[in-house]
Amino acid sequence: MTTPDAAVHRVPVGERDFRSLMSLFPTGVVVIGALDADGRPWGMTCSSLCSVSLDPPTLLVCVRSGSPTLRALTETGTFSVNFLHHAARYVAEVFSSGDPDRFLRTAWHLPELAGGPHLGEAALAVGDCRVESTQQVGDHTVVLGRVLRARFLAGAGDTPLLYGLRRYAVWPTDGTVEPPD
Repeated sequence: MTTPDAAVHRVPVGERDFRSLMSLFPTGVVVIGALDADGRPWGMTCSSLCSVSLDPPTLLVCVRSGSPTLRALTETGTFSVNFLHHAARYVAEVFSSGDPDRFLRTAWHLPELAGGPHLGEAALAVGDCRVESTQQVGDHTVVLGRVLRARFLAGAGDTPLLYGLRRYAVWPTDGTVEPPD
C-alpha cells in the first residue's frame, strides 16, 4: 500500500489553482434573481448550482457573501433561478459584469407568485424558490432553496448555455461528441 506524500497535503491551494481546477468541470449557466425589501430587482450569473433532493424538491446555489443579490434573497426569503438557453451568452455576461443597470439591459418580468425576476427571453426554464437555509463557507454562502414552481419557457429544440474552461459553450446536438469508454 502506498501513502501519499505528506508534504503535498500541507501545501495550500491558491485561488488561481483552485479556479483552474474548477474550470475543468463544465456546467450549466443560470441567473439567480431576487427582489429586495423595497422591490428593487437584483441578479447575478451563477454556475454553482446543483440539485439536492427530489422530495422535497430542493436545489443549492453558492453566492458570494458580499453580493447584493444574496442580501435581497435573504431579506425576502425567495429567489428565482433562470436556466439560460444557448443564445443567452449576452445575458450571462451582463449579469456577471457587476453592471448596476443589468435589469435595464435585458428583458425581465415578475409573474404572479414568482420568487424573483424571470428573464423569459433568455431562459429555457425558471424555478421559483423559497430559502430553506443558508450556510457561510469561506467567501461564499450556500443557499438551499425549495423549488415551489417550475416554468418551462423554450421550445424542445433549445439547448442550455454551458460554461467550462473559462468560456461559454453550447450543448452539442449534431452527434459529434463521443460517449466515454
